[in-house]
Amino acid sequence: MYKLQLNNIVKTFGEHTICDGININASSGELVCLIGASGAGKSTLLRCINLLEPIDDGKILLDGQDIAVPGLDPQPIRAKVGIVFQSFNLFPHMDALANVMLAPRRVFKKNRKQLVGEITHLFERFGLKDQMHKYPDQLSGGQQQRVAIVRALAMKPEAMLFDEITSALDPQLVGEVLEVLLKLKEEGMTILMATHEMNFAKKAADKICFLKDGRVLEEGSPDKIFSQSAKKETRSFLSSF
Repeated sequence: MYKLQLNNIVKTFGEHTICDGININASSGELVCLIGASGAGKSTLLRCINLLEPIDDGKILLDGQDIAVPGLDPQPIRAKVGIVFQSFNLFPHMDALANVMLAPRRVFKKNRKQLVGEITHLFERFGLKDQMHKYPDQLSGGQQQRVAIVRALAMKPEAMLFDEITSALDPQLVGEVLEVLLKLKEEGMTILMATHEMNFAKKAADKICFLKDGRVLEEGSPDKIFSQSAKKETRSFLSSF
């Protein structure tokens, strides 16, 4: 069974169709990269999966359960499907540790003492132990983005969504963030990632989906998409990199 299945996802804003019958499957431990020009529907799709936007039609299945059914409490779903955006969204008045502990304390009703050990371990895993008690403005962009990833992982998700998480970073900081994603993939995390980092997609993705005008125009292995693409629109998009 697929860990995450998107079946005929439709999302409209007024008269504009942003997602037009999108079908994507991701297995456990699979990294799927969503590529395409701005406005293709990638970010909106990720927001729909995390239930930040309601869909107009289709199903979002997590381990076979439709998590997009109207009336479901979104909070338990968001704990299972984490999302990280290009803007770090860290609270500036809290240090890194407090930022990471906030959601699990509220959702899991655990106190600081119960959480601090496992969250410290997360900081250690991603090379941030020395940054735990620093405030966001004391951290580099790459460190802030890694803290945002740790914050999502503190909820113990089953799948992770990443929306252009390196686009706001200086080029020299991109590598350290992408290294975290490789580590997560090696540990078996299911990942959907919207990205313009074509070299990373080519190297790390199990599957690439090229989106255009709200549809998956082509999907396949990195070798197929980058070397044997059947669609001229895909080839035209990739030629700009």
